[in-house]
Amino acid sequence: MLHYRTYEISPETPWVVFVHGAGGSSSIWFLQLKEFKKHFNVLMVDLRGHGKSKTPALPKKPNYSFEDITLDIIEVLDHLGIEKAHFIGISLGTILIRQISELVPERVCSMVMGGAIIRLNVRARVLVAVGNAFKRFVPYMWLYSFFAWIIMPRARHRKSRLLFVNEAKKVAQKEFMRWFKLTGELNPLLKYFEEKDTGIPTLYLMGEEDYMFLPAVEYIVGRHRNSYLQVIVNSGHVCNVDQPHDFNSRAISFMRDRFSCAPVLQPE
Repeated sequence: MLHYRTYEISPETPWVVFVHGAGGSSSIWFLQLKEFKKHFNVLMVDLRGHGKSKTPALPKKPNYSFEDITLDIIEVLDHLGIEKAHFIGISLGTILIRQISELVPERVCSMVMGGAIIRLNVRARVLVAVGNAFKRFVPYMWLYSFFAWIIMPRARHRKSRLLFVNEAKKVAQKEFMRWFKLTGELNPLLKYFEEKDTGIPTLYLMGEEDYMFLPAVEYIVGRHRNSYLQVIVNSGHVCNVDQPHDFNSRAISFMRDRFSCAPVLQPE
């Protein structure tokens, strides 16, 4: 099972589940924890091979799929008896949350998608192609650092870049390769997600400088009902780190004031 941490107020309080992106860990939410645990029960997970979660034994299945990784998260929910929750993700974590809404939509009260990956533009596809061409010849941290700089190029993104690069150093090279192979699933999966509207209340929180992914989100919110976009100024792709106060206030307001997710208590 994945490594996880919980911060619980009471059984009656709604849950929020935080899902980080590739190369990160639950520690990337350190600027969110203080505020969110005032209002919600909080669950933070480390995805397989990240943070304190071990790489699973894969004798018969050497590669990962997005469904495999999503089922890891659902396993933790089942273990803790969390029937429904709000979900918050950043970067690739938003794809996993969207997959959860596909597999068990009844367990998703709302979704907050930070730095959401909705579609790969030409530059993103070139990056993936470059990574696939050089992944066996170039140290993976060179590739990861290069990708981080391309996605978060500005001086004010430096804190976000360093955070993700430092977290990625804790991921083993073989694990990095397994995750990188997931890029082969991205295009068909994202196309499917774009065409299918879940109707689940969804808030996209995007940095105004997230030039690789913001245009696609602007397009999708015009097509999907119950989807909303709020753009955070002076922020790039990892907007929860670039502008944490703004990110926190918008996400908490969305979940608290508009969509109830209180557990259904069974009569004694």
